[in-house]
Amino acid sequence: MRIIPVGDKQTRTMFLDMVQVIYKNDPNYIRPLDNLIEEIFDPARNNFYSHGEAARFLLLDDKDAPIGRVAAFINRDKAFGYSQPTGGMGFFECINNREAAFKLFDAARDWLLERGMEAMDGPINFGENDNFWGLLVEGFTPPAFGMQYNLPYYRDFYENYGFDNYFEQVTHHLDVLKPFPERFWNIASRVVKRKEYSYKHFTWKESEKFIHDFVEIYDDAWRFHENFTPMNPETLRKSLREAKPFLDEELIWYAYHNDQPIGLIVIFPDVNQILKYFNGKFSLWNKIRFVFYKWMNKMDRGRVVVLGVKTKYQRMGIESGIFWHLRDVVAKKTYLKEMEISWVGDFNPKMQALLNAMDADFGKKHITYRFIFDPEKREEQRAGKIPVDTKSRLDS
Repeated sequence: MRIIPVGDKQTRTMFLDMVQVIYKNDPNYIRPLDNLIEEIFDPARNNFYSHGEAARFLLLDDKDAPIGRVAAFINRDKAFGYSQPTGGMGFFECINNREAAFKLFDAARDWLLERGMEAMDGPINFGENDNFWGLLVEGFTPPAFGMQYNLPYYRDFYENYGFDNYFEQVTHHLDVLKPFPERFWNIASRVVKRKEYSYKHFTWKESEKFIHDFVEIYDDAWRFHENFTPMNPETLRKSLREAKPFLDEELIWYAYHNDQPIGLIVIFPDVNQILKYFNGKFSLWNKIRFVFYKWMNKMDRGRVVVLGVKTKYQRMGIESGIFWHLRDVVAKKTYLKEMEISWVGDFNPKMQALLNAMDADFGKKHITYRFIFDPEKREEQRAGKIPVDTKSRLDS
C-alpha cells in the first residue's frame, strides 16, 4: 500500500470515484455532486484559502487500485484559538481495513505536523460547518443535502487510532403534519401581537440586504460559541449562489425589532432527494431532469440549516414568532412532509431546549473527534458549552 498526493486530473477523478468502491452496495448513500467537492479544493472558488490551505491524498493497493482517500486542511482563523494549534481532516473513505485507515490518518497528521499543527479535528470540512461535518454513528438513513454519511465501521477506525469525542451533533426530524405543542403556539401568539416586531421572508430582489442582516444576526448570536470567527459575507453569497436552483424564498425568514434584524431561520429544500438519481454528475441531461423532478415536487423534505437569535433577544419567544409565520407557508406547500433540523451540538443547551419544546423526534447522531498528536500531551478535550444565560455576558 502507498499514499500518493492528489494533484492532476487523473488523481482528482480517482479521489471523487473512491465513493463508488465504498458504497456500491449501500442503498442509503447519496453521492454529492462532484463539482461541489472539487470547489472545496479550488483556491479560486473557496474563500477559505485566503486564510488557509488544504491537501488531498489517495491510498493505493499493491496493484495501484485506490482503496482509500483523505484530505487535510488548516483554517488559520481558527487553528490557533485552541490550547494547541489544531488543523482538520475530512473526506475520509476507506475499505474495511484497519492498516489502510491508519495510513490515511497518518498522512493527514504528517501533513499537518509539517505546518505546525499539534492536533486535528475530524471528520470536518474546509468550509463552514453546515456541510460535511462529523462522523455518522447513529441513524444510517439517506442523508440530507450537505450532511455527512459514512459506513458504521468507520467509528472503530477513528476511536482505535486515538481520536476522542470532541462534541456530538444531533439531528432531529419534525413531521409537518404533526401539530406543535399548544404551549409553543401560545408563546408565539403573544410575540407576534407586539407591534415593534416584524417578520419578513427572503427575496432575491433584496438579497444583499438579507445577506447584511444575516451577518449582523450571526455575528451577534454565535459570538459566545467556542473559538468564534465572524461570518464572511462572500461565504454566504457563495452558498446562496449554489442553492439558487432549489432555494425557496418563502422558507427563509427574518425577525426584526423596530426594523433592526434580530433573528432568522434558513430552510433549504432537501435537494438530495433529486441528486440521488445523478451519481454526482450535473450534466445537461441531469439539469433537464432536475427541473422536471423539482416541478414534480420530489423534494418533500426541508433541512433547517440555521436558526438563531441575537443574544439580547434570546429567550423572548422570537423563534416562536418566526415559526408562526412559517406555519402558513408550510401549510400551503402541501407536498412538504418533514423538516430536518441538522444539526445541534451537545454544547448548545438552548437549542436542545427549543427542540424539546417543539417535540422533535431524534433522527441521527454525528461525532466530531479530536486527535492530539503528542502522546504525552494527549488528553480528552470537550467543546465548551454555550452559556444558557448569554444576556448576563452583555453586562459583564
